[in-house]
Amino acid sequence: MSFPQQIAVRATYMRGGTSKGVFFTPADLPASARHDPAARDRLMLRVIGSPDPYGKHIDGMGAATSSTSKVVLVSKSERPGCDVDYLFGAVSIESPVVDWSGNCGNLTSAVGPFAIRRGLVDAPRDGVATVRIWQANIGKRIIAHVPMREGEVVELGDFELDGVAFPAAEIRLEFLDPGAGEDGEGGAMFPTGHRTDRLEVPGIGMLEATLINAGNPTIFIDAGAVGLHGTEMPPEIDGNAALLERLERIRAHATVAMGLATSPEEATTSRPHTPKIAFVSPPAAYTASSGKPVNAGDVDLVARIMSMGKAHHAMTGTGAVAIAVASAIPGTIVHRVLAGGTSGRVRFGHPSGTLAVGAEAAESNGDWTVTKAIMSRSARRLMDGQVFVPVDC
Repeated sequence: MSFPQQIAVRATYMRGGTSKGVFFTPADLPASARHDPAARDRLMLRVIGSPDPYGKHIDGMGAATSSTSKVVLVSKSERPGCDVDYLFGAVSIESPVVDWSGNCGNLTSAVGPFAIRRGLVDAPRDGVATVRIWQANIGKRIIAHVPMREGEVVELGDFELDGVAFPAAEIRLEFLDPGAGEDGEGGAMFPTGHRTDRLEVPGIGMLEATLINAGNPTIFIDAGAVGLHGTEMPPEIDGNAALLERLERIRAHATVAMGLATSPEEATTSRPHTPKIAFVSPPAAYTASSGKPVNAGDVDLVARIMSMGKAHHAMTGTGAVAIAVASAIPGTIVHRVLAGGTSGRVRFGHPSGTLAVGAEAAESNGDWTVTKAIMSRSARRLMDGQVFVPVDC
């Protein structure tokens, strides 16, 4: 009588920004998963513990939220000017889907430290290591500045990030040319050619939206357009089934308008990770999830973003990039909420507190280009070793 067997796969479990994920190099994976995308996805689903009809991820490394149901592959890059290639997968909790369509800006902060520790990139003994990252999902370059001391990545420090309980060492990220070019997924920065579109959504009617490729494909709407104040907290949003259905319907139709799906049904079933939908509102006071007060005078706007069908507990890193880019360009929903934009740096409120992000933008003959978006995050190893999965997963 034969018994089912398990295999051990080398892995590192890391926090990056306000997300957590399981990190691998391609060489860590079984041969079948290295060469067959379907086998790779089956492995990643089993590592995380999906699909889980109970929505708990009891039998895997996930934690049953969009911020923790994530996998990453990092490898040496053969692309000129890049050190490593970074591929990100968002794992659905209840469906057998790994969505490779977009980046995770938060986990980007852990890519540099992981690459240094795994010997994929050289780093100075002391000072700051510059890791040049090719984000393979969206075809963009990112520069990570990772602190080093005595040959080791510095993980602990006094940098505080709202949404993370403990301080850590600051990692500065530069997202280069974050607005999509003509060859980027979905086409140009504004794939419809408009900075604000009027979308006709069945059952909802006409509403204005900014459809932008920056960081990840992102949809911005005014909070008031869906009957919200913009200061709602995740439990209030997630507990409203009718609201979730409306937001997904808008997201699905906007996905088609951006050229990223052929039908709203395809958008919902096949690419739940991107584009993200976010709603913004003018500065307002509210209490963050930690109990910390956020004053209207502390922020330039308030933002909430949906991730894999639920309200994000803070702000996605790519959502922050999209806010920075959209805030710098007249005619977008974000710029309008700012009542004139900002001088290259915007501070916004999210459910866990506040975040500042900057963008370097320039206008020429009516066309805007954004050369860089800048923000700070932190990252830390949580576990390094082996993850076990059934041999026939």
